[in-house]
Amino acid sequence: MDGLCREAVASGGPTAARSDILWRRHHRAMDISEPHLLRVLHADAAVIAVDKPAGLLVHRSSLDAHEMRSAADLLRTQLGAPVWMLHRLDKATSGVLAFARSAEVASGLGAAFESRRVRKRYLALVRGWPPAEGEIDYPLARDPELPSAGQPRLPAVTRYRRLACFEWPFTDGRHATSRYALVEVEPLSGRRHQIRRHFKHVAHPLVGDTTHGKGAHNRAVAAWLGTTRLWLHASRLELPDMDSGRPLVIESEPGDEWAPLLREASA
Repeated sequence: MDGLCREAVASGGPTAARSDILWRRHHRAMDISEPHLLRVLHADAAVIAVDKPAGLLVHRSSLDAHEMRSAADLLRTQLGAPVWMLHRLDKATSGVLAFARSAEVASGLGAAFESRRVRKRYLALVRGWPPAEGEIDYPLARDPELPSAGQPRLPAVTRYRRLACFEWPFTDGRHATSRYALVEVEPLSGRRHQIRRHFKHVAHPLVGDTTHGKGAHNRAVAAWLGTTRLWLHASRLELPDMDSGRPLVIESEPGDEWAPLLREASA
């Protein structure tokens, strides 16, 4: 066990703070049952970015045909003006979501996304204790909804840095306790479900991932932390400024449910 993990386990992880978060089961990031205004993180003449709640589609899709609400539609209604999507977040992911305010800006920034001149940063809670830092370089099939066999595999690279380790007092089926880690993640490419698929590939699936994760762990952590969600948050987006050349940095603070995990990371 390395020093960081040993220190986190010795402190008892977020056990002491557990009572502080049980009341947050209806945290704002999860409560999308009523119409509301999306929280704007940044707005100028070219770009507007919002804090997308977990559980809200970015745009309506045939993959979730029964869901009629989306961030794109809500924002267009909120502004009374059109917006153009620049990128996507999974429905279950929270955090920074940016839109262009004109087709011209969408075209220019779309090229920046394609050429990897946009930087993204995420927080994730994963199963087990990965190395202190690493890079996952593993090509992915284009469509994660289809069997990978027969699909072309596209280059995909994800960097990560471990922030804290936890050992919680419930069994994983083989041991008396269960281990998890908080990681900061930077995808260097933009494949669909890239972070989720990459961490599954290295045997550290994201907690709360119903597609690529493990149901028993998802349920156990949901009971322990008092929150059911995919533990993935888009915390930072850095866009190249098309005029000045200076990057535009947009950040989203993680919701209250992340607080006990982040306390360990900063201890």
